[in-house]
Amino acid sequence: MIPITIDDLHALASARLPRMAYDYYASGADDEVTLGDNEAAWRRIRLRPKCLVDVGSCALATTALGTPVSMPVLVAPTAFQRLAHPDGECATARAAAAMGTVMVLSTLSTCLIEDVARENVQAGRWFQLYVYRDRGVTRTLVERAEAAGYGALVLTVDAPYFGRRLRDVRNGFALPEGLTVANLAPRGMGAIGAVEGASGLSAYIASMLDQTLTWRDVDWLRSITRLPLVVKGIVRGDDAARAVEHGAAGVVVSNHGGRQLDTTVATADALPDVVDVVNGRAEVYVDGGVRRGTDVLKALALGARAVLVGRPVLWGLAVDGEAGVARALGILRDELALALALAGCAGVSDVTRDLVMA
Repeated sequence: MIPITIDDLHALASARLPRMAYDYYASGADDEVTLGDNEAAWRRIRLRPKCLVDVGSCALATTALGTPVSMPVLVAPTAFQRLAHPDGECATARAAAAMGTVMVLSTLSTCLIEDVARENVQAGRWFQLYVYRDRGVTRTLVERAEAAGYGALVLTVDAPYFGRRLRDVRNGFALPEGLTVANLAPRGMGAIGAVEGASGLSAYIASMLDQTLTWRDVDWLRSITRLPLVVKGIVRGDDAARAVEHGAAGVVVSNHGGRQLDTTVATADALPDVVDVVNGRAEVYVDGGVRRGTDVLKALALGARAVLVGRPVLWGLAVDGEAGVARALGILRDELALALALAGCAGVSDVTRDLVMA
């Protein structure tokens, strides 16, 4: 089957990936209500196309924190990509560069910060950060990302602990031999082994990350880097306002792909409130459940600067490595271009909120 939709890539990936790896990528927390609602929320929103607009050409290019990108679709941070393909994050970096968009590298990468940077020199790259209890570890990660030319830090704030992902518990999730949290391995913090009756990753996070993180730590983080800070994991307007007050250049409306607190609001439903409260003082991004170009169009209409996609990239990576990631991004790009034209928009700058009925 030649994949022509993200769902096609998903079906192919599910047949190729080992069960533990597939369930890790695909699963959500507890009953997976939020996991399903993220996709359903985009589908519930209806479009109101404009007529008799010249759409002979359609401009998809925009910027993300000042970095030119070919389209308002960025690569979200996802962990352990070598579970999907031997080249892992390096393959994703090459594809993102070829497609002219930003890749966000996860702290829990199975490839080194520096190696990924060398594979992505034509496009922007950001680094997603978890704050470890050992602040020396956190500082070192920030310094390495800055030295390697990453353009922003994306601080994940919705994961003091990992949500209970039942598929991981049942599978006894652990990294197979030969895979580690590459950037922490030299400090003896890279192994994620099996834990009887539990997810090895959840045990790792509970023992390593700082559960006392507060807004004061956002100030500390800003004090140790020159990079702009994006706060990821926001679903409330008041938290978005606090992020801006503490100097964030951007926020990502995110519920961690439905993997943290189940029954959390879908990101499509949370987005308008965040956009209204931020009111142009920072850039607003959104992830969670984006599977169609029409989803991207709706996100833009609701005020997002761009979307971030995670699972679609993983499905592409599992199917065909770098080429598969490029395929996933290309599907969304082409669907978005058609959706814009059919909605009466000659480019992303023409998208306004009156295009949707939420």
